[in-house]
Amino acid sequence: MVARRVVLRAKDVVLLKGILKASEGLAAVFAEGGGDLTVAAHASREVELDEVLAALRDELAFLGGPEPVDLA
Repeated sequence: MVARRVVLRAKDVVLLKGILKASEGLAAVFAEGGGDLTVAAHASREVELDEVLAALRDELAFLGGPEPVDLA
């Protein structure tokens, strides 16, 4: 598993979750509180996850991240 920390405006969380779900279940989203999220995907989809998050960064006005998360 790989994970990325992303901080969004709370109103953008549902949109991010919908986009990831529509991307053939690319990743699971876990809320740490408000718009502070951990986005996790299978290691085989790491590149795809990073590409999707990079493409969404400006569109969803990320307040922070994406940053790698150590799952150990």
